[in-house]
Amino acid sequence: MWKSVNGSLVHTTDISRVKFRTNISKTVLERLKNVADKNNTHVNYLMETGLEDVLSEGVITFNKELRPKDRTQYKTTYDKELLEKVKEFAKEHNLYINDVIEYSADFVNIENSKKRDHKHRTE
Repeated sequence: MWKSVNGSLVHTTDISRVKFRTNISKTVLERLKNVADKNNTHVNYLMETGLEDVLSEGVITFNKELRPKDRTQYKTTYDKELLEKVKEFAKEHNLYINDVIEYSADFVNIENSKKRDHKHRTE
């Protein structure tokens, strides 16, 4: 992002975001990529809206025996606070973080998703 410092624009890293690597279903990832492309956003921004919805409900119905077999490694950034809440939520429900992320893909909210250019914003 860019910050205005003494009348000049300075490029800086958004410290509220952290890098995170996990394994996610290729099918879920492709579906989210298509939605993101059609709506001028990124997959991780969509995932964040779904995660926020799942966390706000506080309930997850997940069958561990139906875990996808097509998982692939996925690296991206997430909001630091949100990721910490997801980690706690997964632990409380005896799930892996990637289980919660995949589950939340069904709850994305395109209207609440940040746009592609959000990382290039000026503050």
